[in-house]
Amino acid sequence: MVSLSGRTVLITGASAGIGAACARSFAAAGARLILAARRTDRLKQLATQLNTDVYVQTLDVRNRAAVKEFVAALPEAWRAVEILVNNAGLAQGFDKLHEGEVDNWETMIDTNVKGLLYVSRAVIPGMVECGRGHVINIGSIAGHEVYPRGNVYCATKHAVDGLTKAMRIDLVDTPVRVSTVDPGLVETEFSLVRLHGDKERAKSTYQGYKPLSADDIADAVVWVASRPDHVQVAEVIMLPSAQASCMVLDRKE
Repeated sequence: MVSLSGRTVLITGASAGIGAACARSFAAAGARLILAARRTDRLKQLATQLNTDVYVQTLDVRNRAAVKEFVAALPEAWRAVEILVNNAGLAQGFDKLHEGEVDNWETMIDTNVKGLLYVSRAVIPGMVECGRGHVINIGSIAGHEVYPRGNVYCATKHAVDGLTKAMRIDLVDTPVRVSTVDPGLVETEFSLVRLHGDKERAKSTYQGYKPLSADDIADAVVWVASRPDHVQVAEVIMLPSAQASCMVLDRKE
């Protein structure tokens, strides 16, 4: 295990869920944090809870110009990003493809795929120049399988899987490592966002079994980041013990 103390970590989508949990776990490991998300109030509140140096920035990863400006304007002390956690992502809608809302599709594609690309394109050149870096993409079991009504969301996570593999190939002649952590069912705001605030339906997603927590995923992310420099953990797939695949789940009544 390599110490993460003093390392500079950039986490997108850090205001809640897996992103916030990653912030807490990296802070506990002594890392310095750049936290980016759309909800500034939540970021600031989170920063007060972390016993480490924190730089907070409001950011919508869908905005290419804003991403470029954000990375370019990082203060000198924060420019050498050593670990990038591409966590910003979401699902919207749960419809059959031919009944889906195009606005939902565009939000998912713009966030999950284009947002990841924009941030990676802005950050990775600095890693290559410094001769040190690690990109950790937060994917999903949905990037390996497809489930009913998951169409476009699954497609975006398949894209994350493909882009992760492509990054690893493109960066093989550099010291920059590329990994993905792909969770199954994790109890966060994910279902609430997907179902546009329907609390009862969202709650039912996690009933009858013990889902993963955001902290479970954060533990894995920090573990991946703390491997020795010659070790590249390509992919971690994490499921609750009650889940065998996207569609195989043992719920207890």
